[in-house]
Amino acid sequence: MSDSPTLPPTPAGPTATNRLFATLARWFDTSAVPADEGTDGDGVDWLRAIPFLGMHLACLAVFVVGVSWTAVGVAVALYAVRMFAITGFYHRYFSHRTFRTSRAVQFLFALIGASCVQRGPLWWAAHHRNHHRHADTERDVHSPTVHGFWRSHVGWFLTRHGFRTDWSRIPDLVRYPELRWLDRFDIVVPVLLAVALYAIGAWLETAAPGLGTDGPQLLVWGFFVSTIVLFHATVTINSLAHRFGKRRFETRDDSRNNLWLALLTFGEGWHNNHHFFPGSARQGFRWWEIDLTYYGLRTLALFGLVRDLKPVPVWVFAKARS
Repeated sequence: MSDSPTLPPTPAGPTATNRLFATLARWFDTSAVPADEGTDGDGVDWLRAIPFLGMHLACLAVFVVGVSWTAVGVAVALYAVRMFAITGFYHRYFSHRTFRTSRAVQFLFALIGASCVQRGPLWWAAHHRNHHRHADTERDVHSPTVHGFWRSHVGWFLTRHGFRTDWSRIPDLVRYPELRWLDRFDIVVPVLLAVALYAIGAWLETAAPGLGTDGPQLLVWGFFVSTIVLFHATVTINSLAHRFGKRRFETRDDSRNNLWLALLTFGEGWHNNHHFFPGSARQGFRWWEIDLTYYGLRTLALFGLVRDLKPVPVWVFAKARS
């Protein structure tokens, strides 16, 4: 009889069923404990990405529901309002704190930003702060220089590592329970927006038939098409604004200024400006650099909704090449 000690059984890894239920749970609650925590964080989590991929496929329903000026108008309006929420608040406020506002206004624009299906404000700010700290290095998960176009444009967004929120990057924001709730249940606001659009379209079909729209059409155009266009416009700043454009300032990254991207993203395309001095509420440093987000913030300031917009210091202009 052997005197060797009996070793405890090796714990079994997560079963396929456990992984499936963990992934489904995280569709609705991002704090759900992952069953695959020890697996490769850089690989695309295809199962968790299904809703995102499904939204792209849903855009093809335009060929079924048709089109109307009403539906297109709603899609454009929602693109504009939500782009402002992303650029003005998710980016310039939550990520860089370039102005001040009340807690109520902060939450209002966090809600609008959450409707963009770009996850919660804490997740967004944490990843963006990491980008600035490690821009165009191996630790910058969406650098086109290091990882290529598709990885920088969308691939990083769908990885296990990409789904996580690095709480250590956002100690100034985690003290707000309402923001933590939005980050945890980031699917709630988009679903409510989709339901509201369908309901409004169904009501308009009978209340104002001359508008030529209905529930399915307003849902497809107002939610799916508008949201997917908004997403891909936003991430062009990752994939294209580090490749195409002019470099006014010497920075340690490959950021560039691009007029066309600035128009598409309400001022975010002045990316070299921003990387040289991210502490300004304004990214179009010159008067002729159109920055719609900054104009919107100035308008909100006139009504007292935001305040203390941080300007571009004089010394910054002295560092410019032209």
